[in-house]
Amino acid sequence: MHLFRLMVLYTALGLGANMSFGDQANFDGLAAVRSGDMKKMVLHSTPTEPAQIAFFDETGAEITLGDFKGKSILVNLWATWCAPCRKEMPSLAQLQSDKGGDTFEVVTIATMRNSPSAIDKFFADAQITNLAKNNDPKGTLARGLGVVGLPMTLLIDAEGFEIGRLPGDADWASDDAYALIDAFIDAQNR
Repeated sequence: MHLFRLMVLYTALGLGANMSFGDQANFDGLAAVRSGDMKKMVLHSTPTEPAQIAFFDETGAEITLGDFKGKSILVNLWATWCAPCRKEMPSLAQLQSDKGGDTFEVVTIATMRNSPSAIDKFFADAQITNLAKNNDPKGTLARGLGVVGLPMTLLIDAEGFEIGRLPGDADWASDDAYALIDAFIDAQNR
């Protein structure tokens, strides 16, 4: 009898888990549009829920990735002392200018040793005015997300699930990146 109850419980849990992903968008087509720098995008076979660890917005208020639920986001973890981060940041700003809006946003998070004044200088030097200056000063979020190198960019759908990640820098203002972002957004609107 005890075994029967366990089987019923595990079956119910399995069905519940499958139902929770049942409404999930189908991102299988993303693999086909990866080209150029976007070939480095590692797509997950099953969407994963990222750690909900607080970081700080530019006013010093605590926020989490869950605060962006309802909007597809490209999360870029970077640092002021990171040369590849410096190289790719203008293309992230261009992506935000061209594709950002009600359904999509580029979310940049400076992680580890980055003072607010260093972040301000970095953005001023790169002439970036359209990206938020979020900060993960102790790297707690980065560690919780399993980030081992910078920059690291995560693709998170409107339901709050990580679909994939791209290690290293990329040209986010390229036709290849725009094709990937368009396919990502389109998959959620079907």
